[in-house]
Amino acid sequence: MKMENRQQFLIMLTGAALALLIGVNWIYEPLAGLWSVRSQEIKALRVKVADGNFLKKREADIRSRWDNMRTNALPANTSLAENQVITAFNTWSRSSGAEIASITPQWKNDSTNYLTLNCRIEATGSLGALSQFLYQVEKGPMPLKADSVELSAHNANGQQLTLGLQISGLALISPTKQ
Repeated sequence: MKMENRQQFLIMLTGAALALLIGVNWIYEPLAGLWSVRSQEIKALRVKVADGNFLKKREADIRSRWDNMRTNALPANTSLAENQVITAFNTWSRSSGAEIASITPQWKNDSTNYLTLNCRIEATGSLGALSQFLYQVEKGPMPLKADSVELSAHNANGQQLTLGLQISGLALISPTKQ
């Protein structure tokens, strides 16, 4: 090979290597990174669309559950809500055979949208009566949740028990239909 052809060949080879270096470092790698970011965004959007379609299919059920929760929520008037809860506890205690010793209600205002009624109930009775009472509290339509349950026996054979029940109730301040 002649010197001139060899120099031209090496210049062209160097130019091609330089073009390849520039192409890989400043064109290909940024585009590949951009492509992988875009593909991750597309995957995330597909998941969101699938979740949205799932929610759309369940819209009627979700709305009916929300309407049920909203209608059964305690009233925003604290004295009226306490009266409803105490009346419900008295009804449940009569039907179960448990005797209520004390009810201590306390309101918490944690948000502008709702109030929470924390209530401590002391009840006495047999194991069957207390379990029936607890069942009625949990299954009733009122928005009450048992936070803690304590059972203690007053005699050696455990026939007379005391139930310490801490419940929470929900009162919506401004129920808006959405």
